[in-house]
Formats: sequence, structure tokens, C-alpha cells
Amino acid sequence: MSEDSVPARRGRLWAVLVTALLLVAAAGGVVWWQWPNNDGPPVVAGTVQAVVLPAADVSKAVGTTLNALTRAGEPAPSLSADPPGCSVAVGPATTVVYQGGWTAFVSVAQQDATDSADHTVTQTVGRYASADRAAEVFGTLADGLRACPSAVRDASGAGASRWTYRVDSATDTTLSWTAVQDQGDGWACYREARLTGSSVLQSAVCEAGDGRPAARAIADRMAERAR
Repeated sequence: MSEDSVPARRGRLWAVLVTALLLVAAAGGVVWWQWPNNDGPPVVAGTVQAVVLPAADVSKAVGTTLNALTRAGEPAPSLSADPPGCSVAVGPATTVVYQGGWTAFVSVAQQDATDSADHTVTQTVGRYASADRAAEVFGTLADGLRACPSAVRDASGAGASRWTYRVDSATDTTLSWTAVQDQGDGWACYREARLTGSSVLQSAVCEAGDGRPAARAIADRMAERAR
């Protein structure tokens, strides 16, 4: 997920777009001073679900309790962008990047409130039939981000919002970039992507502070679990 799945800030309240993209929603029942527990359905080793960090680990990385979770088993449709060539930047976890041919996919969003959030974290994993195909997908993501310094995203139900994009670092297998919402009171999404074998994974930490260290730590741990 991405600006395709993160809320655009509107003062102190954001429209939560993840509900339009993700298929199942469930709120955690923990009080604010506790980390969410790791109880839940068993996760089978070797699956894309096993790559995703549990809420307790993500909460510790971000430094706040994330007790609302939504999950999807396929990429969301691409979003409209102005200019149109920025569709990858405005929707890095949509079908414009995770194109047909994936053999397994999961996207999980966790945040600290159901209706409005100060912190939103997304984890996305797409697995392909070959490492070469995964590398093509990763290349699509990298090329699309480099081609788009700014764009207006118009996601259904949330209204238009303008974002500025900056690639912070890039290699053949790692990618770091920042998306800042214009006039968003500091609201930004710190994003990481990794190419690991036949999998393309992403993490995003969206907040009004500096989410870069947490996003990097989450992505690195996801990559370890994907090996």
C-alpha cells in the first residue's frame, strides 16, 4: 500500500482509504498502553502471509499501539493521477505495479485508530513465478517513481490531494522514497521496497513525524522472512 491505501490528512482527521481497498477489517481489543498480542490464525511458513510482521512487532517499530487491521488478498485497482504518467507514484501497491501473473499476494494495513489515525503502516507482498518476473515488477516501481516528482491523486471517495515524491536511495534490490502531502501539516509516507528472490515487498509508515527508520526496519525484517 501506498498513497493508494493511506489517508490524506485533513487537519486532525483523515479519510481512511484502506477500507476501499482492503477486503476484511477487524479492530483489535487492546487498551492503549498495551502492545497488541500476536494471537490470530496460524500462519503457514513459506507463504506470503508469513512475510508480514504481526501487529505487536509493527507497533514496537513505530512506537505506538496499532490496534486496527485490514487485509487484502489481491492488489487494488490503479488510481487516477494527474499527470497520468504518475500512476505508479500515486498507487505503488495497486495493479499498475503488481500486474497480472503474481502467484500469491497479501497487503495488510495497521493503524492506531479506526476512523482517524496518527500512524498508519502498510505491508505488501507479491510473489511471482520467477525471479526475472519479480525483477520486472520492481523495475516498473522504480522507473515510475523516478518519473514523477509530484502529482494529484484522486482516489474514490476521498477527494483530490497533491503529493510530492522523492526517491531517497535505490539499488537493484532496494528502494526508499518519501511521499509528502502538500498542505498536509507534515503528513508524509516513508516507503521502502525490496526485491527478494521472486517476491516484491513494500512497507510504508505514514505519520506527521519521521517514519523513515521504522519503515526501513520493517522492510528489512520482511525481507529476512521472505528468504
